[in-house]
Amino acid sequence: MRESTMSSVKSMCCSPVLAGALTAPESQELALALKVLADPVRLRLLGLIRSTPGGRALTRDLVESLDVTQPTISHHLGVLFDAGFVEREREGRETWYSIEPDSFTTICQLLDPHAG
Repeated sequence: MRESTMSSVKSMCCSPVLAGALTAPESQELALALKVLADPVRLRLLGLIRSTPGGRALTRDLVESLDVTQPTISHHLGVLFDAGFVEREREGRETWYSIEPDSFTTICQLLDPHAG
């Protein structure tokens, strides 16, 4: 089941978590974003995409790099895309994935105890 009830992480406020109390919706959005990142396969996918020359990876190459089935890889990529952690670009029958750096900047800003 996809965690697509979450809006894109890029839409989150940039005030640090430790600067004050979060509202219930803010805490739920952040928890869902962190839950997306807390999956070992998704973390491996992000690392593979990031380390690919040019920062773009084809779905088929990601499947070949992990000992996981293609449907499982596609599911995890869909969750990462829905959450705003990756971008995808379709070229014919191929799908390329790249990291969405602003999403990680937002997560870092939210968790930075020295910001604000």
